[in-house]
Amino acid sequence: MQRNAKECLSTERVVSDPGVSATEGRVAWAPERSLWIGGMTLAALTLGPVFVTPGAVILFLVTSAVTLCLGHSVGLHRLLIHRSFEAPLWLERVMVWLGTLVGMAGPLGMVRLHDMRDWAQRQAACHDLHAHRARLLKDAWWQMHCRLDLAHPPRFVPEARLRDDAFLRGLEATWMLQQVPLGLVFFLLGGMPWLVWGIAVRVAVSVTGHWAVGHLTHRRGPQGWAVDGVAVQGYDLPRVALITFGEAWHGNHHAWPGSARLGIEPGQADPGWWVLLALRRLGLVWGLREPADLLPRAGLRRLGAVAAVGQGGDCEASVGGPLRPSFRSGSPCAASATLPTPGRAG
Repeated sequence: MQRNAKECLSTERVVSDPGVSATEGRVAWAPERSLWIGGMTLAALTLGPVFVTPGAVILFLVTSAVTLCLGHSVGLHRLLIHRSFEAPLWLERVMVWLGTLVGMAGPLGMVRLHDMRDWAQRQAACHDLHAHRARLLKDAWWQMHCRLDLAHPPRFVPEARLRDDAFLRGLEATWMLQQVPLGLVFFLLGGMPWLVWGIAVRVAVSVTGHWAVGHLTHRRGPQGWAVDGVAVQGYDLPRVALITFGEAWHGNHHAWPGSARLGIEPGQADPGWWVLLALRRLGLVWGLREPADLLPRAGLRRLGAVAAVGQGGDCEASVGGPLRPSFRSGSPCAASATLPTPGRAG
């Protein structure tokens, strides 16, 4: 896929008008965002050790798992942003609310942050902030305490389903305040230990962990797929697949962004996908999309050993030609494709 580095592509919600640039811009401090996560982190570091109890730690673990898995990974990322499955409106709203409780941003803000980064990474070149190229501490400061003001930004154009939803707009306007009623309940039930560990420690660990996974999965690691002609590749982080609820399979996600299943290779743990399968058995979700249901994105190329491909009856591999994924959950292969000639767009 060849194109001039100065020409920017448009994506589903981000429109590149003439003159748009993904590289020119300045990083500026974002006071509201910085004070929010800075305050939560300070409270976690100073009050967490003082008010630690077994019950508070259990509360932290349970609420983190529910908000990160069912809320952030399943509700916000796989459903609201990518529409990789369908759910009744009441369940979608519950999951989006849980995702908002993670404490990163409101639902519309999360869509915008995700889509602007995705738009930038799909270009031939992009700013260091969107690529996570800065060193560890600098990138942490940029991602959690700053914003990128592009000199010639694209237009973010969300669809009416997002833009006109009164529930989403209400959550967006009050996303920080959503912690208040939850904090009151925790305080009444468990005092300061539950308040500190159920709110401050949970938010600080969740937001910092989200940044850390994003930093590492855009720099290096195992990679089963590559996308030619883009500024940033995605990599996998297998050791934290379970505690990230499948989000650590970021190389797979770059390859198949519309897939509800992130752990698409044999043996790749994906708790978010397991939750979706359980919900499907209950009749609460449907239309779960996997790579077999999707068209390969432009430039997609299979990497690494493909010994498993071709050994499972319905799996084939050959060199040359477009990718043809035929794998689904339960098939002998979790990824089968005809392999393109290196450098050729899929």
